[in-house]
Amino acid sequence: MDVTSTGTTTGSTTAAAAKAATSVASKMNADTFLQLLMAQLQNQDPTKPMDSTEYVGQLASFSQVEQATKTNQKLDSLLTSSFLNQADAIIGRTLTSADGLTTGTVQSVRVTGDGVMAKLIDGREMLLASGISIS
Repeated sequence: MDVTSTGTTTGSTTAAAAKAATSVASKMNADTFLQLLMAQLQNQDPTKPMDSTEYVGQLASFSQVEQATKTNQKLDSLLTSSFLNQADAIIGRTLTSADGLTTGTVQSVRVTGDGVMAKLIDGREMLLASGISIS
C-alpha cells in the first residue's frame, strides 16, 4: 500500500502544537518545575533510580529557569527606575498628545505596568507613549 502526504495537515498540526507548547511554557515557572521534579523523584522506582545524567540535565534546566527569573526581576527594576527618572523630568512641563487634541501641564506622575501615567492639572491622564510632545 502506498501512502503519500501533502504536508499541509502535518504543518498545521505542528504549528498548533508549537503554539500550545508556547502557551503552556509561558505559564510555567520555577515553582512548577520544582513540583514536577519532586513528583518525579517521589514516584520513581527505587530499584531503577533516575539516570544521573538526566538528573543533572534537569538541575541545569532549573538553574537556567532560576537565572532567567532573576534577570527578569532585575530588568523590571531597571525599567521602573528609568520610568521614575522620566517621570521626574516632566512634572511642571506641558504635554501634547500625538493627535494634538490633548494638551496640559503635568501635575503629578505615577508609574504603572504600561509605563508612566501623567496627571494633568485639569485632572486628565495621559500615558507617555510614542508621539507625545513635551515642552
